[in-house]
Amino acid sequence: MTLWLTGLAILIVKLALVLVVVLAIAAYLVLLERKLLGRFQLRYGPNRVGPFGLLQPLADGAKMLLKEDLIPDGADRFLFLIVPAVLPLTTLLAFAVVPFGSDITVMGQKVPMIVADLDVGVLFVLALSSVGVYSLALGGWASNSKYSVLGAVRGVGQMISYELPLGLTLVPVVMMAGSMSLADIVNAQADMPFIVYQPVAFVLFLISVLAEIKRTPFDLAEAENELQAGFHMEYSGMRFALFFLGEYMNMIFLGVLAAVFFLGGWHGPVLPPVVWLLLKASLMPVLLIWIRATLPRLRPDQLMRLCWVWLAPIALLNILATGAVMLFRG
Repeated sequence: MTLWLTGLAILIVKLALVLVVVLAIAAYLVLLERKLLGRFQLRYGPNRVGPFGLLQPLADGAKMLLKEDLIPDGADRFLFLIVPAVLPLTTLLAFAVVPFGSDITVMGQKVPMIVADLDVGVLFVLALSSVGVYSLALGGWASNSKYSVLGAVRGVGQMISYELPLGLTLVPVVMMAGSMSLADIVNAQADMPFIVYQPVAFVLFLISVLAEIKRTPFDLAEAENELQAGFHMEYSGMRFALFFLGEYMNMIFLGVLAAVFFLGGWHGPVLPPVVWLLLKASLMPVLLIWIRATLPRLRPDQLMRLCWVWLAPIALLNILATGAVMLFRG
C-alpha cells in the first residue's frame, strides 16, 4: 500500500512539473518571438513591463483574462466554448511519453524521468497530433463565419496532407532504434545522434513540422491579408489566447521531438540531462521564429505540390535507402 501511494505521489509530481514548466516556457516563448522579430526588423521588442520587458507575459495574460468573451450569433455554442482547449490538452498529453533524462533515485526507489514509457510512443504522438486537427476544423465551423470556415478548410487540408511526410520521416529513426518507445530511441543515440545518419529525414521533419503547426511560410489557415484572422477570427479573450497557447506549446513539443528523434535527446557531457534536452529543444522554436522573419507565405497550390510531389516521395525513398543500408550491413 505504501509503495502504491509513493508511486501515485511521484506520478502527480511529474504531471505537475510538466504542466508548470511547459506553460511557463510557452508564455516566455511568446516574449522571445516578439523580441527576436523586433531585432530582425531593426526595432525594439516589448521592453516596458518589468526589467527588459520580462513581465510582459504576465501583462498579456491579465489582459486576455479581462477581455470580454464574445460568442457570435448563430455559432454552435457548445463547440465554440470547448474547442480552444483541444490543442493545448492534446499537446500536454503528448509530453507524457517524452524522456527528460536518465533514472534518478528518490527515497531509495528508482524513478524514471518520464511519465509513461509506452512501447508505441511514436504512434501515440502521431495520434495526438492528428486529434489536434479537430481544434482547427471545429473552431472554424462553430464560429458561423465564412472566413473562419475558409481558414479551417485550408488548415485541415494542410495538416492532414503533411501528417504523411511527418510520419514517414520518423520511420527510418524507428528502424535504426528498433523500437517505437521514445526512451529506447534516445538510448540508441548514446554514441551518435541520428541526425548524422539521417540528415535528409531531419530536413523533411523540419519542413513538415512547419506545415503541421501552420507557421510561416505555411500559415495559410490564418492568412490575415486574405481571411482577416482565419479559423479563430471570431474568438476573443482567453479562448483566443488558448489557440495561441496551444500553438506555442506545440512549438516546444516539436522542438523536444526533434531533440529526441535526431539530436540525441538528453545525452551530453558535463551538464545535467534535462538541461541538455532543453538546450537542444530550444533550437527548433528559435529556428521557426527566424524562418517567420525571413520567408514569405506560399500559395495553397505551392503548399500542396511541395507535400505530394517532393516531400512524400523523398521520404519514401529515404526509407528504402535506410532499409537497404541496414540489410547490407547485416
